[in-house]
Amino acid sequence: MSSDKKIILIGGGGHCKACIDVIETEGSWYIHGILDAADRIGQFVLDYPVIGTDDDIASYASQGFYFLITVGQVKYATVRQEIFEKAKKANALFATVYSPKAHVSKYATAGEGTIVMHYAHVGADVVIGRNCVINNHSNVDHDANVGSHCHISTGAVVNGACVIGDGSMVGSRAVLMQSVQIRHDVVVGAGSVVLKNIEESGIYAGYPLRKIE
Repeated sequence: MSSDKKIILIGGGGHCKACIDVIETEGSWYIHGILDAADRIGQFVLDYPVIGTDDDIASYASQGFYFLITVGQVKYATVRQEIFEKAKKANALFATVYSPKAHVSKYATAGEGTIVMHYAHVGADVVIGRNCVINNHSNVDHDANVGSHCHISTGAVVNGACVIGDGSMVGSRAVLMQSVQIRHDVVVGAGSVVLKNIEESGIYAGYPLRKIE
């Protein structure tokens, strides 16, 4: 395998395991190892060793490795975004990974560091930013725009022409109706239905939707 297809994963929790499954299924990347907490160095996540911490990003970046942030995003994207910015300052290269079990339109685009996971659907003229997770069985329909550092969670539906601000999360099986816009740093709780624009950052849940935090 050529060195330009070697990847290092940053974060060794449950989301990392899901990403490993996608990367192995996709088949074109060699996983060199995982960066995590110092006390986990030498341990394994599935078949892959923890080889260092995020303090080692610059060293591996200088060797031409690619990276993917595999820290999960349950609410806000703060940790994922901080790691991404730290890595970019070290001139790190980021992989963009599409599961072969997903459908990504040839007319869609996704930024560096984004992973589209099993059975997701990404429609025509969709634009997805950097460092995003488009999770299993989610649907991002035509003309939608998803900002950077976003998580579209398992089974979520983002209907056509929706706009999602940076750092936002759409929870499992939540639904955004056609053309809804939500600002940056919004969390939409699992199973919620968004019928109108969300103009203030925060955590929202329910049907009818209400701000809870």
